[in-house]
Amino acid sequence: MTDQPECIDERYFVPLAAAFVRGKMTLAPELSDEEIIVAGRAAGLRLHKFKNQTELPRVKKVLGILRSLAPTSLLDIGSGRGTFLWPLLDAFPYLEVTAIDTNPVRVADINAVRQGGFTNLQALEMDATAIELEDKCVDVVTALEVLEHLETPALAAAEVVRLARSFVVASVPSKEDDNPEHVQLFDPSSFENLWLEAGATSVKIDYVLNHMIAVVKV
Repeated sequence: MTDQPECIDERYFVPLAAAFVRGKMTLAPELSDEEIIVAGRAAGLRLHKFKNQTELPRVKKVLGILRSLAPTSLLDIGSGRGTFLWPLLDAFPYLEVTAIDTNPVRVADINAVRQGGFTNLQALEMDATAIELEDKCVDVVTALEVLEHLETPALAAAEVVRLARSFVVASVPSKEDDNPEHVQLFDPSSFENLWLEAGATSVKIDYVLNHMIAVVKV
C-alpha cells in the first residue's frame, strides 16, 4: 500500500503540506499538490504535522472566536508543530500571520510553507518573554498551550498585551496532567489575574474539554 491515499484525503491540509514540500525541494512547477506531496514523502519529509485537527475542541473554539473578532493581522506565540497554525491558515487564507517559536527547526519548517506559496505567513525565532516587535503591531495575538510551559508567564503575558491592538486569545490546561513540560497550573482566578496584571482591560474565560480559553481585551 502506498502513502498517496493517506496524504491526499480530507484528513490533511493538502495545500499547506504541498507548500511545505515546495519550500524544501526543487520541483517541476506543473506538478499537482498531490504529486508534490508524494514526492515529498518519497524524499523522507515528514508531513504528519499537516493532519487536519480542526475538530479538536480547543482549536474549534478558538477559530470560532477569531471569526467573531475578524482580525486582519495575527501573531501566534509558540506555534510549535502547527496544531493551531495550520487550521488557522486553512480557515483564514488571507490573514497576515506571524508565528514565533524558540525552536529553529520549527521556525524553518513554517518558513518553508511561506516559501512554498503562503506569502501571508512568516515565522521568527523568538522567546515569548522578549518579543522584538513594535508595540500594537497586530490586531490579535494568540497564545495557545504556551503559558503552562513558561517559568515566568507574567513576562509573556505583558509582552502579548503590549503587542495586541485589540484582543488576545489564550488557552491553558484546566487541570493537572502528566506532561513534564507543564510547569504552571492556572485556575480561573489566576488565569484572569495574569492578564489584568499585564494591563488588559477585561478578560472573559470560556471552557472546553480540559482547557480554559481567555478572550482578553487590551
